[in-house]
Amino acid sequence: MLRFLKRNPILLEGQLATTKIRPLHSCNSYYSTQQNDATARDISNILLHANWETLMDSSDLPKKLNPDVIQSVLYQNQVGDPKRLLNFLYWSEHKVGIQPNLNILSTVALTLCNSRLYHHASAVIERMIRNCVPPPVILSSLASCYLDCNEYKPSLYVFNVLIDAYRKLGFLDEAAGIFLGPKEVEFSPNLKTINFLLRDLLKAEKLGLFWKVCDAMRDVNFLFDIYGYTNMINAHCMVGNVQEAKSVFFEMGEKGCVPNSVTYNVIIRGLCKEKFVDEAVEMKNAMFEKGLIPNAYTYTTLIHGFCAALRTEAARMVLKEMSDMGLKPNIISYYALLHGFVKQGDIKGAFRIRGEMVSGGIPADLIVYNMLLTGVCKSAMKDKVMMDKVQELMDEMNGAGIVPDTRTFTVLIEGFCRERNTTSTLKLLEEIKRNNMEPTLITYGLIINQICDTEDLNQATAFLEEMMANNLKPEVINYCHFLTAYAREGRFQESKMILKVMQERGIEPDVACYNSLITVLCEAKKMEEARGCLVELLERGLEPDAYTYGSLISGYCMAGALHIADRYFSEMLGRGLVPTDASYKALVDGYCRQGNIAAAFSTFRCMLARGVLQDIQMYGVLIHGLLRNGRKKVAFGIFSELLVKCLAPGVSIYTSLTSNTRKEEDVEKAMQLHGERCMKGVDPKIGTYNNPRTAMCEQKVHPVKKYLILLAARFHFSRTNQEFLTMSQSFKGNKRKECPT
Repeated sequence: MLRFLKRNPILLEGQLATTKIRPLHSCNSYYSTQQNDATARDISNILLHANWETLMDSSDLPKKLNPDVIQSVLYQNQVGDPKRLLNFLYWSEHKVGIQPNLNILSTVALTLCNSRLYHHASAVIERMIRNCVPPPVILSSLASCYLDCNEYKPSLYVFNVLIDAYRKLGFLDEAAGIFLGPKEVEFSPNLKTINFLLRDLLKAEKLGLFWKVCDAMRDVNFLFDIYGYTNMINAHCMVGNVQEAKSVFFEMGEKGCVPNSVTYNVIIRGLCKEKFVDEAVEMKNAMFEKGLIPNAYTYTTLIHGFCAALRTEAARMVLKEMSDMGLKPNIISYYALLHGFVKQGDIKGAFRIRGEMVSGGIPADLIVYNMLLTGVCKSAMKDKVMMDKVQELMDEMNGAGIVPDTRTFTVLIEGFCRERNTTSTLKLLEEIKRNNMEPTLITYGLIINQICDTEDLNQATAFLEEMMANNLKPEVINYCHFLTAYAREGRFQESKMILKVMQERGIEPDVACYNSLITVLCEAKKMEEARGCLVELLERGLEPDAYTYGSLISGYCMAGALHIADRYFSEMLGRGLVPTDASYKALVDGYCRQGNIAAAFSTFRCMLARGVLQDIQMYGVLIHGLLRNGRKKVAFGIFSELLVKCLAPGVSIYTSLTSNTRKEEDVEKAMQLHGERCMKGVDPKIGTYNNPRTAMCEQKVHPVKKYLILLAARFHFSRTNQEFLTMSQSFKGNKRKECPT
């Protein structure tokens, strides 16, 4: 509320100097002379006539006007024509130049509200607000005028108008403060005022104030209507509190307030946002039970929800249901579905949806083409195929008269950068410029990253300077590309210079920036330089993360300095950071390589005790490390411990163990592992079967028959399964024939 005081203190000082809140019943004390008395009576008589302006202009009364006379006239005519009083106020201001004070404006506003002229009253109150009068002063003035009305019972509605005036002007804190703060006159806003205020507080994301207003209304036993309840459901959904939203939803039903389609759509959107799509579908079905018909917005929201959960086929079924309901899907519905297929990487499905959309009479627009181009560029297509598909789409756009925008070119540039096609990338940049478009920060960032990867740092620097010349301020990530590129070339001094340049340009390096540099230094076994970067990072007040320590641990393990790696590992745990799989794996691998099984087990037990990673992850890393370093017997022992704990091994653990059972005495063990895996419901891949099969073939042993039986069981004796038939044929015939691998 104090911003009114700060905005124009000089104007406020002048306003308050002429504004004194005085009770209306003592207005006789305002008359300093009998002349003021007579003047007020004469003006009141003239105001009874329709041609009062002419009569006033032809008299000498305008010369006798002053604020006290005007206040008296308003007081004497409160039960008269309020519009005429308002016109008299404007007339006195423009003809005579008398600026109405706060008392006069409050009296007029109250008089207008008594006659239900709320629009005119709002204009008067907005004038008071624009005069930079603090909210408590305006509220106090209106309250004084309200309390001093002896001739009639005034309307409390003026306080609704005051709250609404602040809301319309965008002063939401002040609007809520009028109701929540201390008051000389007790009042509660009506439904309309509260609903509009709650709606705007939601739009402005002022959720704290929103709930204060709701709680205050509950304290006075205010009965919310459907709009109030819907706003509260929306507020919970905005922050992901879908359970609370559902509670409010059921509460409104218990209070006899029947939800409408808007209410259902709000809670369906909230559920979809939090990935509770199946519950959202149940809500949609409940609408039918209540006699409500889901609309296009309902179905489009569900399509968005299923696509976000990567359940695109379910999203397609929603689209079909929408059509079956007689609702024609609009382009927004197709946007959602296309985005889902592209996000899932199903580019063929995306093109199929585009075909259905066009067949339904909805032409593809720029947004559709941009999504399709995004899908093509992110797909696993080879460069030539991708280029052909991109050209096909661009030709279609050209034929339809659709002009590519910056987003189109940025998508294409991203695709060509992924394919490391620098030539095509630079051609697209030139085309952007030829079309009088401005390359964005993202566009330049992609190009700089691509060129840094090709190690043409001079050209990358030229693009950085061009970007700055176009008034685009580089971000930390742009400089990270240079840091990494210089470090990869062994030009560590230049990398350090980049950090200095960043500081000079007001860009503070972040942890990710240092991580890029530390990672490259560790890969190059420049451990002293990497440690120096960590020291500098700490000196800047930055906090290293798990990736910082992970790079250092991996680097020292590769350098054989396991005691230092272990120290950093302990330091990382001491900071409460969760180690990455890579850092844990590097340490265990390092100890196994040195033959220091005791240290590997110590690290393993420490991690188990701390519970920072899932148990199955830690067992897997240790088993893989032991097997990689020839410690097969110990690995099988750890595997037994894992089974005793009733942990379910994944495919990778079984595959590693079976891959290491190549001797005759290990074949039966491999078969046993396979049986355990099937019993535990683990779905092995076909490649896993190949390993014990190869072992059996190499040893020319009888268990081949056993393996075929297991394999047949795996495929449910399916003679149509191509993988089963292929593998059966490979064992068929001469058992001495070499098995295919």
